This record gives sequence, structure tokens and C-alpha cells, in this order.
Amino acid sequence: MRVVDPVSFILRKKGTDVWSVPSDATVYDAMKIMADKDVGALLIMDGSQFVGVVSERDYARKVILQGRSSKETPVREIATETLITITPECSVDEAMRLITTNRIRHLPVVHEGKVQGMISIGDLVQWISFAQDQTIEQLEHYIEGKYPC
Repeated sequence: MRVVDPVSFILRKKGTDVWSVPSDATVYDAMKIMADKDVGALLIMDGSQFVGVVSERDYARKVILQGRSSKETPVREIATETLITITPECSVDEAMRLITTNRIRHLPVVHEGKVQGMISIGDLVQWISFAQDQTIEQLEHYIEGKYPC
């Protein structure tokens, strides 16, 4: 595992299941799915067309804090407006840079217009942490003279 690995490696490990709602679904329905699936964001899909992302953060900032009703508000009204996506070939390092630069927590992975999966900041942190652990272990083996010839 390395930070230059493509995010497709993460998807292979975690799976490509994506949870979604149509744009006319209520925020309440979206939050219920997030709770049931233990995820922090859902794709908004109208048929096979990817149209946005709705997250717990959107709910907190655009429903609760604005006094809106989650049972009456459609997700299209609170969805993240700028669609930031990556391809499966995007490196883990670049994906992390996009997440931190844009202050987001989830990145849909799209290839040729089709959603392949979604990665979160947690997925990236876990990958990077494991890659660093491996590097440290290799350096320790090198220092101790336990490296292969």
C-alpha cells in the first residue's frame, strides 16, 4: 500500500456498493437510509444519472439550522452544489488533496460517466496510515539488517 496507489485499490478492498436516493426523496428518507447503512453521505441518482451528493453535514447546515422540515424538504434542495468526482485511476494522495482543499468528506468515483463507488476521508486516512506503517516497518528491517538480498 502506497499513497500513489489508485483509489481503485481502496474500492477493491472496501467494495463498490453505493447507496443512493432520487432527487425527489425527502431529507428524512435520506437520513433514514444513512442511519440504516451506517454511512455519512448518499449519492443522488435520477435513474442512472448521477446528479449530486447529500450528506449529514448538508442536513445539519441546510435543514436543522434553517428550521426546515426534513419530512417535507426534497434532497435536491440541500444537495452539495458542486459535483467533485474522481476517476478510479486517481491516486490516494490526490484524492486526499481534493478532500482537504474542498473541505468535503466523500468523493464519488466515476468512470466513463458511471459511478464506480464512493470513498470517504476515513477510507483515505486508513489507507495512508497503513502505507506509513508498512514504510516504517521496511525501514526498521533495513536498519536492523533484516532486508532481503
